[in-house]
Amino acid sequence: MSRTAVEARAAEVLAPLRAEIDAIDAEIVALIAKRMAVVERVIAVKRAAGIPALLHDRVEEVASNVRRKAESLGAPPDLAEAVWRAMMAWVIAYEDEKLRQ
Repeated sequence: MSRTAVEARAAEVLAPLRAEIDAIDAEIVALIAKRMAVVERVIAVKRAAGIPALLHDRVEEVASNVRRKAESLGAPPDLAEAVWRAMMAWVIAYEDEKLRQ
């Protein structure tokens, strides 16, 4: 079977599951937007209080909380932690940039 035929077959048989994943992805993006709205408020508080973007203890607390929540829901804790650590690193860099302005 050619690559094009495999892709066409995959699109056909996976369409309902892909639609579910796309809907979940839309929910995740909406939650990221909601989280970033809070981050903007955090930046304002940090700026006013002279607090740096990176707070190591908080990073580890969030990572630990995410692992526990993933485990309780049957999700891979390593995946959840990796996703959150990547997100936290991005947010910390974003906060740091905003705090320097």
